[in-house]
Amino acid sequence: MRHQVIVLLPGGEEITLRAADALTPEAARGWLDQEYLRLQCMPTRPTGKVLMADKLLAIAEAAAAQGFADPAWAAAYARAAAGALNRQVIRVDVQAATVGS
Repeated sequence: MRHQVIVLLPGGEEITLRAADALTPEAARGWLDQEYLRLQCMPTRPTGKVLMADKLLAIAEAAAAQGFADPAWAAAYARAAAGALNRQVIRVDVQAATVGS
């Protein structure tokens, strides 16, 4: 199944990623957890709970355009997003802090 991940960064930059296959849900969670820690992302909720959408937003924000400029990293992000959310089209809007289809 083909997946499309659209990332809207602050400043209006839009990045469209395509993945032919998604990671398994477990592998997607693992990759997102690893990148969340590597990029030193912080929880946005007062409870400290981090939802999958929060991780996708925080990682996209921390990586910024420079991170998405790396084709291998961008492809891994798309595969992880698709595996984590199990959707064909995912829209990650960092400025609006929303993740949807």
